[in-house]
Amino acid sequence: MDMKLEVVVVPVADVDRAKKFYAALGWRLDADVAPDAGFRVVQMTPPGSPASVIFGASVTEQAPGSAQGLHLVVDDIEAAHAELERNGADPSEVFHDAGGVFHHGGTDARVPGADPKRGSYGSFLSFDDPDGNGWLLQEVTTRLPGRLDPATTEFASAGDLAGALRRAAAAHGEHEARTGAEDPDWPDWYARYMVSEQAGTEPPV
Repeated sequence: MDMKLEVVVVPVADVDRAKKFYAALGWRLDADVAPDAGFRVVQMTPPGSPASVIFGASVTEQAPGSAQGLHLVVDDIEAAHAELERNGADPSEVFHDAGGVFHHGGTDARVPGADPKRGSYGSFLSFDDPDGNGWLLQEVTTRLPGRLDPATTEFASAGDLAGALRRAAAAHGEHEARTGAEDPDWPDWYARYMVSEQAGTEPPV
């Protein structure tokens, strides 16, 4: 049975303030309903995300600001930093972890700058919402083997597809340089590259 993570509840003190903050980041408002005076549910979805967040009144017993370590995945950490800055999120600087695998809790072992090898999964930044709920962005450009179904290739947004096409174009340029000839079948090569990138399998040569 498939079990897909659909919603994360984020505890906030001021619902309208939180709604305004996440809307400024470009998150889609899916619902804002108040069946009675003491109960309100707001659902918002980050761009390109299959999962959403819910906050509101009487939707959780967690203390406002107690949600920590919420992760968002992007394919360009530097561009994401610039966008968050423009939208008022006050992000941390981009960092990587001294251990080289995921990251330590809090701000321990943070090393300034993106992963020197710019490896997938290795670069991060963080920001808090107005209540102090803690978010992290992680740069993922190539999925580890087994992370996605190799029989399925999906893109959550036009931006994700454009990023995959840019990476395929760069890899194909290197391919043509190696072969010393133009490849008239480049659409087929792009397609194989993009499928292999998502599935974590060997790319075309």
